[in-house]
Amino acid sequence: MIASQQTTSGESQPRVMAIFAHPDDAEFICSGTIARFVRSGYRAQYVLATSGDKGSDDRSVTPEHLATTREAEQLAAAQILGIEEVTFLRHHDGEVEVNIPFRRELARVIREGRPDVVLTFDPWQRYQIHPDHRAVGQTALDAVAAARDHMYYPDQLSDELTEHRVHNVYFFATDNPNYYVDITDTIELKIAAILAHTSQVRAEGVVERVRARASVIGQQIGVEYAEAFHYLPMMQPPALKRHPLW
Repeated sequence: MIASQQTTSGESQPRVMAIFAHPDDAEFICSGTIARFVRSGYRAQYVLATSGDKGSDDRSVTPEHLATTREAEQLAAAQILGIEEVTFLRHHDGEVEVNIPFRRELARVIREGRPDVVLTFDPWQRYQIHPDHRAVGQTALDAVAAARDHMYYPDQLSDELTEHRVHNVYFFATDNPNYYVDITDTIELKIAAILAHTSQVRAEGVVERVRARASVIGQQIGVEYAEAFHYLPMMQPPALKRHPLW
């Protein structure tokens, strides 16, 4: 099931799409970068495989209530960051798999959203124990490849919906970073967005740990705070060896 909330904006703006598994994944891992995209004029879309319906140790809460709560938290976080559209695919938490139906689903979302840039989990991250993270990263990349070819899932295509080629992919949660983004100017937005996930952020010291992690990454490029990615160019313009974020 797909549920989206969106606002209207200029059609000529470049677009960035973050594809991830659970509410709060993007906030903790790459929201400082997303905020920079938005500030620089990109239209941003979140795509969530699940609504986090198993993400609680509270025995009094039902999965259905938890999913409703976490979707509301995700929408609040997205508003803080300036995300234009949030799409919930509503798979069950912990049950996302690498398969053709999921690839087809993400290919359609990519064709509809038409992003220039996709951010998702690095599917080759070592020792990633959460199956949803592994499955989303692999399937998102597979869907990027499928969405660009008219022979894949032709039943999706019409005069209104055509194949789409993503220009660049940035993997977050990677063991092999080759691209760093200075988020010093957006760290406060990142923290505010994280704190919107009130059902998840209960432990003391969360803000301090977020700052400490971003500071360690920032030291790699000589800035106060940063986020790290593995950059995978999907297109190579003749005069551009590498597509910078800005």
